Order: sequence, then C-alpha cells, then structure tokens
Amino acid sequence: MSNSARPDRCPICGKPPAAPHAPFCGQGCRDRDLLAWLGESYRIPARETGEDGLDSPPPPPL
Repeated sequence: MSNSARPDRCPICGKPPAAPHAPFCGQGCRDRDLLAWLGESYRIPARETGEDGLDSPPPPPL
C-alpha cells in the first residue's frame, strides 16, 4: 500500500519535511502557514447571498 497521503515536500518552501513539524520542514514554515490561516490568506469561496442577506430562496407566492 502506498503512502500517497503524506507529502514529499514542505508545502511552503519545498524542502523535505521534518518529523516533528510534518508536513512542514521546520518551525518557521509551520508558523508561516499558521499566520496565513490567521490572517485569512486561505479562504474558502462562498456563495453570494441575496440583498436581504439570507441564503434561502423566497417563499412561493400565495
């Protein structure tokens, strides 16, 4: 069974990962990634909402 879920390189700088900081190469890249999350550099796209701010469609007419 292959271990394809484990990255071969640090996602920040591309160096080989270090066991105590995996999947990062060291504390510096690990901290940079955390700061990117805290600074909202990584975002999940959201769906636009209507003018009223509600996500649901309007009720059908009576």
